[in-house]
Amino acid sequence: MWVYAIILILVIVLSIAMRPKPQSAKPPALADFAVPTAEEGREVLVIFGEVWVDDPNVLAYGDLRTSPIKAKSGK
Repeated sequence: MWVYAIILILVIVLSIAMRPKPQSAKPPALADFAVPTAEEGREVLVIFGEVWVDDPNVLAYGDLRTSPIKAKSGK
């Protein structure tokens, strides 16, 4: 029984020592994301039906400001 326990410990130590080291991932850059653009003078697509648009142009967008959430006191 002790032989099996020693073999088990050796196999665990070897598997930990020989596992591949994780590579550090670089954080994504802005160019990695495909976001809609808002450019003046760019032509507006007229689409009929359902299609996939790879390069959309934003015609309008809402207020992008943020405001903190304030907790109300219960009393």
